[in-house]
Amino acid sequence: MPGTNLTRAEAQERARLLTVDAYEIELDLTGAQEGGTFRSETLVRFDATEATDSFIDLVAPEVHEVVLNGEELAPDTVFADSRIALTGIVAGRNELRVVADCAYTNTGEGLHRFVDPVDEQAYLYTQFEVPDARRVFASFEQPDLKASFQFTVHAPESWKVISNSPTPEPAGDRGNIWRFTPTARISSYITALIAGPYHSVHSSWERDGRTVPLGVYCRPSLAEYLDADEIFDITRMGFDWFEEKFDYAYPFEKYDQLFVPEFNAGAMENAGAVTFRDQYVFRSKVTDAAYEARAETILHELAHMWFGDLVTMEWWNDLWLNESFATYTSIACLAHAPESRWPHSWTTFANQMKTWAYRQDQLPSTHPIMAEIGDLEDVLVNFDGITYAKGASVLKQLVAYVGMDEFFRGVQTYFRRHEWGNTRLADLLTALEETSGRDLRAWSKAWLETAGINILRPKIETDSSGTITGFAVRQEAPPLPSGATGSPTLRPHRVAIGLYDLKDGKLVRGDRLELDVDGELTDVPELVGRQRPAVILLNDDDLSYAKVRLDAESLATVTRHLADFTESLPRALCWASAWDMTRDAELATRDYLELVLAGIGREADIGVVQSLQRQARLALDLYATPEWRPTGLARWSEATLEQLRAAEPGSDHQLAWARALAATARTDEQLDLLAGLLDGSQEVRGLTVDTDLRWALLQRLAATGRADRKQIDAELERDATSAGERHAATARASMPTAEAKAAAWASVVEGDALPNAVQEAVIHGFVQTDQRELLAPYTAKYFAALPGVWESRSHEMAQQIAVGLYPTLQVSRETLDATDAWLADTKPNAALRRLVTESRAGVARALRARAADAAAGEG
Repeated sequence: MPGTNLTRAEAQERARLLTVDAYEIELDLTGAQEGGTFRSETLVRFDATEATDSFIDLVAPEVHEVVLNGEELAPDTVFADSRIALTGIVAGRNELRVVADCAYTNTGEGLHRFVDPVDEQAYLYTQFEVPDARRVFASFEQPDLKASFQFTVHAPESWKVISNSPTPEPAGDRGNIWRFTPTARISSYITALIAGPYHSVHSSWERDGRTVPLGVYCRPSLAEYLDADEIFDITRMGFDWFEEKFDYAYPFEKYDQLFVPEFNAGAMENAGAVTFRDQYVFRSKVTDAAYEARAETILHELAHMWFGDLVTMEWWNDLWLNESFATYTSIACLAHAPESRWPHSWTTFANQMKTWAYRQDQLPSTHPIMAEIGDLEDVLVNFDGITYAKGASVLKQLVAYVGMDEFFRGVQTYFRRHEWGNTRLADLLTALEETSGRDLRAWSKAWLETAGINILRPKIETDSSGTITGFAVRQEAPPLPSGATGSPTLRPHRVAIGLYDLKDGKLVRGDRLELDVDGELTDVPELVGRQRPAVILLNDDDLSYAKVRLDAESLATVTRHLADFTESLPRALCWASAWDMTRDAELATRDYLELVLAGIGREADIGVVQSLQRQARLALDLYATPEWRPTGLARWSEATLEQLRAAEPGSDHQLAWARALAATARTDEQLDLLAGLLDGSQEVRGLTVDTDLRWALLQRLAATGRADRKQIDAELERDATSAGERHAATARASMPTAEAKAAAWASVVEGDALPNAVQEAVIHGFVQTDQRELLAPYTAKYFAALPGVWESRSHEMAQQIAVGLYPTLQVSRETLDATDAWLADTKPNAALRRLVTESRAGVARALRARAADAAAGEG
C-alpha cells in the first residue's frame, strides 16, 4: 500500500493553510453493470490564508484534467500515488476542478460494486472511513476540513440513488440524473452514495410538529426477510431518547438505513444515510441476542449523527469522542428507554463489550483511550476494544461519578457550543466540568491518557462468629505488556459492593454500598460489624472498568451457585471474572469447563449462554493441554448434545445448542445426527433446520470429512445466493485434505480476485482447530507471503490475511520464535507490526494457560 499515507503533521499544516467551502461532485455510474471504472468530476472551492503550495487526495487509475484557478496542470506531472500536487494556490478564494477515472472496488472500500447472483444486477455503496472518499472524488481527506457536498449522479433510470441529502426526482432526458442539494458542513468520510435497484420501505418519526422521513433499504433478494417495522420502532425509540438527553434536534433532513452486501464493519455513520452489513437482515431464525446486537448497532449509528457527524473530532487521536460516546449512549438507551425490550443491556455489555476491552488492554498494542495517532496507518488499526468498549466503560463510570443528569447537561453544552465544528478532548471536559462542578483534569489523565487495566480484590477479616472485623479494597496495577508504552497506573474508581446471601437456593442481594476507591488500599468501615454474607461482589452493577477477583469463600459459593443469582448482571460479572482468570492462567481450563458445565444449563440469559459457548470452545482449543484436550472436547461435545435434547422445543436456547453442537460434533453418533438433520432422516422436536443452520451442519460435516464437494455444490444450488456462495466457500476450505487447503491458500494469498466477503469466508474455513497438523506447513508460508500481501493489497484485504491466517493454532515456542525472527528481519511498518504482535501475544497467553492447565492435571 505505497503512497497512500497521511501524517498528522501534514494534516495540521494543511488545515492551517486552507478552509474548504464546498464540493460539487459529478459521477457517471451508467456503466456499473459492467464494472471497471467510472468518471468522476470534482469542483472544490476553498480559501487559503496565504499564497502556498499544498495537495488534494485522490486514488484513481487515471486523471484526465486538473485545473486550478483556471490554469491547467499536467496530470502526469502533478498526480502521483494518492495525491495531486497543487502549486499556485493564491491567498483568498481558490477553485479546483479534477476529472478522473476512478475504480469500482470489491474490497468494501471506496465505491464497492457487488453483483447479486439472484437477479444478476449491480449494487453500489460507498465506505469512506478512514481515508477512502479519495477513491471516488478528489478531496482534502481529513476530518477537520469540513465542507458542504453536492452530488450529481448519472445512473440507470431504473435505479434508486441515495445520498446524505434527500433523494431528488430524477432529471435529464432519460430520467437518469439525480442532482442532490448541498449538505451541511460535514467531513468527507461521512459523505455517502448508495445506488442500485434496491428495495425500500418508508416511514417517519414525528415530534413537536417536526417530521423526519425514515427509509430502510436492502436488495430485492432479501426483501422477504426485511423486518422494516421492527427497525423503524427501534429507530424511533432512539430518536425520542437521544433528543431528550441531548436537547438538540436531529441535525439532518432525513434518516435512511441501508443494508448493503459485503460490508466490512457492522455499520457506518454516514450523515443521514447509514450503511449496515446486510447480515443484519436475518434470513433464518436467530436468537434474541442477535436482535439485541442489531438494535445496539442501530442506536450506535443514530447516536453518531450527533457524536461524530454534527460535532467531529479534529484528528483521529480523539476517535473515542465518536465511538466511545456512541457505544455508551446506545447501551444506555437500550437500558433506560421506557419502550426498550432489552433493559438488561448492561448485562450484555459486561459480558461481551467489556470482555473485548479487557482482552485488548492486555495486548502489547494497548494504548490510552485518547490514543496518539501519527498517521492514517495508525488509525486504520485503532478501531479496537479500547476505542469502543473501554472508552464506553470509562464513560459509564464518569456518569456514576458526576451523575447522569449532570453528564448529559455537559453533553448538551458541548453540542451547542461546537455544532458543525471539530473538537478535542479539552472541549468536552470543559463542558462537563461546567455542568458537573467537578475538576476532571486528574480523572482525564488517569483514565483517558494512560493505558492498562487495574485489578480489584477484597481484603476481608472476620472473627470466629463470621462477623466482619476489617474490610478494604486492594487495587493493583499490573505491569503493562512487553512492548506497550506507558507505566502501570492506580486510578480512582467509583464502585458498588454487593452483599449476597443464599435464600431458598437463590443468591439474593441483601445490601449494596457505593463508594470511591483510590490508591492501593481503600478501607470500607461501613462493612465492619456486619455478618459476612455468602458472596461479596466488588464492582457490583459494573460501574467501573477493572478486573475483579472474588475472595476464597465467595469464589467457593459462586462455583457451586453461579447460576443461582436472581439477577443477570451479577451472574455475567462472575462469569466474566472466571473467564478472565482462565485467560490469565489463574484458573485451569479443565476447571473452567467444569464451572461452565455446572451452570450453563440453568443460565437464562441467551446472550450469556452464547458467550459461554464461545469461550468454552476457545479455552479447549487454545488453553487446554494437548494431552487433556481430547477429554475436554469430548465432555463439551457430549454436553452440547445433552443440552440440545433438554432445551425447550423451539426456544432460543435450543437453537443456540444446535449451533454449538454443529461447531463441535466429533463422535460418529454426533456426526450422524448432523447428517440426519441435514437430510431429514432425523429431527429434534421444535428445531427448524433452516437455511443458515443447514450450512452450519454441512460445514462441520465437511470439516470432519463426512461431506464432499458434490454435497457442497448441491447445497449451493439449493441456496443460490451471495450468502450461499460464502457458506460454500467456507465449507470447501474446511475440508481436511491437503488439496483443499492448498486451493484455499492459493485463492487468498496467491490470487487477488476474491471479493472481501468471500476472502473472509475462505479464511474462516481454512483455519480449523481439528486440523493443526494439516495447517502446520503454512506457518512458514504465512511469514514468507505477508510482506508482499501487505504491500500489494488494500488495507482491509491485507488485514484480513494478516490476522486471519496467522498460525494462532500452532501454540508453541517455535511459533513465537518464528514471529520474533520475522519481526526482526522484516521490520514491518507500525500498523503491520501491531497486527502481528497482537497475534503473537495470543500464542504466548495460550502457552501460559496451558501450563496452568497442566499443573491442575498433575494436582
